[in-house]
Amino acid sequence: MVILEFTWSKVQKQRLVELNADESLLEYTFQDAKERDRAFQSLDKELVLANKKHLIDLRNKGLRPLLCQLEGQLVQCLTQEGFVQVVTPHILSRDMLERMTITSEHPLSNQVFWVDKNKCLRPMLAPNLYSLLRDLERIWEKPIKIFEIGTCFRKESQGANHLNEFTMLNLVEMGNLEGRQKQRLEELAHMVMEAAGVTDYVLEGCESEVYKETIDVVVKDLEIGSGACGPHDLDNNWGIFDPWVGIGFGLERLVTVKRDYKNIRRAGRSISYLDGSRLNI
Repeated sequence: MVILEFTWSKVQKQRLVELNADESLLEYTFQDAKERDRAFQSLDKELVLANKKHLIDLRNKGLRPLLCQLEGQLVQCLTQEGFVQVVTPHILSRDMLERMTITSEHPLSNQVFWVDKNKCLRPMLAPNLYSLLRDLERIWEKPIKIFEIGTCFRKESQGANHLNEFTMLNLVEMGNLEGRQKQRLEELAHMVMEAAGVTDYVLEGCESEVYKETIDVVVKDLEIGSGACGPHDLDNNWGIFDPWVGIGFGLERLVTVKRDYKNIRRAGRSISYLDGSRLNI
């Protein structure tokens, strides 16, 4: 005798994912369609109420989405550690990208949003920070410690862990680091992750299309951040000669792991979600 098992329909499963149903609920099986549909109606109602409660609590108590709260926590942590916050343009010149070796032949060039033939929306914060380091070196004593939190843009694949528009934190420290760059990079990674309230992470070596070798911050197989050290081959393009360390974090990915979201779109800039709660409910 063949026993048929009914699973969620494609539409039902998508709806449950949008309402952030627990992974275990998505694997339920049923004896027939009637039992499945009855279970869906009950679960949908429960999850909708949870979404509404979260949105009401946001209005009455939280007032700021976790993404914004996280940004504030990181700014406070870094400024207390002597890092100076900077704010740089969203639009980059083609020359700035090419100094990062991202020419038309580079794999990342296909992910760039071009404004015109010589300008693009920045896919990373590093070019502007490199430029600032070169100028600040003439003005400040070392070490020079700066950071930026800002929006970046890439034509990413529309998977569960990618966004076309996302928020990056990049921090860099230059000078007085000879021989201890890796140690300092690990210290900075720990500092940021602790400030973000995420302590269950590992550091892994990885190959990079820009920096060749990086040390990545990984949570549950998801890359949260990526760091590199100098002197580096790129430095000559910017007139940088001192040892440095730099590390970047995706804030939406930090929110995703903190809230255990199934899709990063819940954490990003959106008119479909507010602080991770579905609005079309």
